[in-house]
Amino acid sequence: MHSKKAERKLNVFEKYLTVWVILCIIAGIGVGTAVPGVARYLDGLAIYVNEAPVVSIPIAVCLFFMMYPIMVKIDFAEVLKAGKSVKPVGLTLFANWAIGPFAMYGIALFFLGFLFKDFIGAHAYDFVKLPLGADWDIGSRHGAGIVVLHHNGKMLLVSLWRSYLAGCILLGIAPCTAMVLVWGYLARGNDGHTLVMVAINSLSMLVLYGLLGGFLLGVGRIPVPWKALVLSIVMYVALPLVAGYFSRKWLINLKGKAWFEEKFLHFMTPVSIVALLVTLILLFSFKGEIILIKPITILWIAVPLFIHTNLVFWITYSLAKVLKFSYENAAPSAMIGASNNFEVAIATSTMLFGLASGSSLATVVGVLIEVPTMLFLVYLCKKTRNWFPSDDLQTKEYVM
Repeated sequence: MHSKKAERKLNVFEKYLTVWVILCIIAGIGVGTAVPGVARYLDGLAIYVNEAPVVSIPIAVCLFFMMYPIMVKIDFAEVLKAGKSVKPVGLTLFANWAIGPFAMYGIALFFLGFLFKDFIGAHAYDFVKLPLGADWDIGSRHGAGIVVLHHNGKMLLVSLWRSYLAGCILLGIAPCTAMVLVWGYLARGNDGHTLVMVAINSLSMLVLYGLLGGFLLGVGRIPVPWKALVLSIVMYVALPLVAGYFSRKWLINLKGKAWFEEKFLHFMTPVSIVALLVTLILLFSFKGEIILIKPITILWIAVPLFIHTNLVFWITYSLAKVLKFSYENAAPSAMIGASNNFEVAIATSTMLFGLASGSSLATVVGVLIEVPTMLFLVYLCKKTRNWFPSDDLQTKEYVM
């Protein structure tokens, strides 16, 4: 018999995240249609380099508060304990960096670049920001794009499907460091392993995210804005990581660990989601016209994302069985491998290609399908629990 403690639940923000996202899409489209100048004004409040907007200040604030609550939860002391579970950590890293990114590129390219290309529009184009500091001549070609004069200044004109592909790539190379804590918790996995992997993922992203992102974007013939990519990692991974680490230490020393975990983290959890939702309203205020004209665009992007999540999950889950993992380690390993850090992907896409780009729209579709897809995989994990041996220490926690 399971105890009440075993009934692990999402809070109202997490449980209905898909609903909130849909409401923000509607709100964003409404704002973009009714008062289009508001979103353009807010996006115009930016830091400029060579007369080109590089960082939108309102968006940067939203994105920081999206990432900080995630980073402040991490106890990096747990990383030192990772040596006790080398195989689960190794498998999760393999899934995150050797399987996930390349699987995403292949699946997204097949669906967006071939199967759905005519539905998206073989001759549909997107305007994206030039790489940070670039002053390319109008008419010059870079990768699969051409520099044109837009009302926002010089922009790179690329095929719309390639812009969507870029967003999918940014999702595929971003291992989850936030909601995965919830998925592992709901699946009744080893919370310690999940926490260790969140810390390791956050640190490994500082190096591997930029390298893999640059490589796969280049393979996709999308000009790689290296300076902006590095700046994005610094602003939206390194800065929240450092701020989270030091503020965590300071608050625990000042107020104690019990207050920090029961009061402060409880307060910060919805902050991340609220910041995400505000960002989505701004994003869809720009993309509302496309959604109204071609609402099925969301479906074309969602299909490869859904397939990628399930494929990586089953590959990792199957390897965990072959390696004779306990269920408590197998479930979170597969969950971490399958889920994506949409917060980092949205932040990076906004920095690299602009808030109004097709790439940013694709990263938001990742948010839209994340919750229902991962809840489905949590259900599958619990149904297949008997495929794996159980860790006695974990079992005692859940069974009376």
